[in-house]
Amino acid sequence: MSKRKKTNVDSEENDDSDMSLVDIDFDFFGPDPEVDYLAIKRLATQLLSNDAEKFPVHDLADLILAQPLVGTAVKCDGKESDPYAFLTVLNIHVHQARPFIKALIEYVLSKSSSDSTLHGTLHNLLGPAGLQSQNHVGFVFSERLINMPVQIKPPMYRMLNEEIRMALEENEPYRFTHLLFISRIYRLTPEEASEMYSRAPRSKRTKGAPPPTEGGVFPFHQEDEVIRKFAIHTLDYSFTNTEPREKDSFGLDVGGRMMLVPADKLPQIIVALNEEFPPPS
Repeated sequence: MSKRKKTNVDSEENDDSDMSLVDIDFDFFGPDPEVDYLAIKRLATQLLSNDAEKFPVHDLADLILAQPLVGTAVKCDGKESDPYAFLTVLNIHVHQARPFIKALIEYVLSKSSSDSTLHGTLHNLLGPAGLQSQNHVGFVFSERLINMPVQIKPPMYRMLNEEIRMALEENEPYRFTHLLFISRIYRLTPEEASEMYSRAPRSKRTKGAPPPTEGGVFPFHQEDEVIRKFAIHTLDYSFTNTEPREKDSFGLDVGGRMMLVPADKLPQIIVALNEEFPPPS
C-alpha cells in the first residue's frame, strides 16, 4: 500500500547546449517481502561496495522485510516494481545474534581502529558489555540508485521518524541513543577533479561538483554532508578488498564512510534536509 501520494520531481537531462526537464512520479511504499528481497540485496551490495562479500546481505534483506511497519521503498512503476531507493533502521542490540549484524559489528570496530576516539565510543556501545546495556544503536540502511534525485530523501527520513515514534507507542524496540550510518565516498586528485569539472554540464557545476583545481573526498550522496554536520564522529575509510590504485587506473577511488549520530538529532536532520533539498515547486 502506498504510504504517500505520488511525488513529482523534475529530473534534468542536459549538456552544455541543451537542457530538458523530465517529470517523474515517485511512490513511497512500505517493505514488501513478495517484491523487494532481491532489490534490497542489490542495494546492500552497492552500499557495501568492495567489501560486500564480507556480509551476508541475504540476512540483511530478511531482517528488513521482517519489520514491515518501519522503512520506505521508493518506486516509479507501482507496488510490484523494484525499489530505486530504500531507507530503514535496524536495532543492532536486538538483532546482535543475526549473521549480518555480527558481521557489521566486527566490521565497524575493525575499521574504526584508526580513530581511537570513535573506536572507543563504538566499543562502549557495541562491545560485549555495550551490547548488554540499554544504550541501543540503530543501523540506518539508506541507499539509492545514483541517478535518483536527492529530493526524495527528506520525505523518506520524515516518514522514518514518524514510524519510529509510532513503533515506540506500541512498545516496539526502536528507542535508540545513537544512529550509525554507513555510506560511500570517492577521492579525487586535483587532476581528476579538474577533468570531472570540465566535463560536467554548466548547470551542474554549482551543485556540489568539486572546484576545478582541488581534489579531496566527496560523498556519493549529497544528503550525507547534511547528516555529517550532526555526527559526533565521522570516519572515512578504505575498503579491505581494494586493489592498489595505479596512476593511470580507470574508475573512481572509492571508500566507505561511517557516521555516528545522537538519535535525538534525527528531527533536526530532517529539518536541515528539507531546507537544503526542498521539493520542486
